[in-house]
Order: sequence, then C-alpha cells, then structure tokens
Amino acid sequence: MESPSSPLTTHVLDTASGLPARGLCLRLSRLEGHSQQWMELKKSYTDADGRCPGLLEPGQMKGGTYKLFFDTEGYWKKRGQESFYPYVEVVFTVTNETQRFHVPLLLSPWSYTTYRGS
Repeated sequence: MESPSSPLTTHVLDTASGLPARGLCLRLSRLEGHSQQWMELKKSYTDADGRCPGLLEPGQMKGGTYKLFFDTEGYWKKRGQESFYPYVEVVFTVTNETQRFHVPLLLSPWSYTTYRGS
C-alpha cells in the first residue's frame, strides 16, 4: 500500500494481463540548477499491487520539473515478452508543492498511457 503521506505516488497496470505490473524498476528524478541536469531522487520497484510507495517523503516535494523513468524493457523481458518501448519517461511539472500527485501508467508490450490521477 502506498504511504498515505507521500505527496507523489504511481501505480502501474499491465493491461495485457489485466494485473498489476509487479517488480517493475522505476526511477524518480528532478531537474536541478542552472545546468538543468536530472538529479535522481529515488530508485525503486513496484510492489505486488503495482504500486511504489514512498517516492517522496512529506515535505520533500518542491516546485519544478520531475521525471518518472519506467524500465519497461526489463519488465517485459522477465516475462519472456518482446516489447516495442524499452522505457517510458513521464515528465511533469509541479507548481503547487502542497498538492498530491498520482501518476499512473497503463502498460502493454505495444503501447502505454499515462495521466494525472487523483
């Protein structure tokens, strides 16, 4: 279960099987400084429910541009499945650091969809 106090959450669903995408590696980064370099904040894996709890701790969210990198190739290879997209990067902007953000990913070997959830 996701941390109830985490300001950023994600949930990955494997739409090909209709099940949560368990064990998918992901990394959270934030665009930093004048050099505009990505700084990795967290590397994690989805749990049995396809969720990744505690991406950010309370108070860690600040305004700026963030990126969630999902290793889709690794996920599909573990399942013996060929896929078209080796990874998915979802880049989004936070302008109000007091809000909560949920970024779901619906995934199949040949497509993906994401949106700002609630």
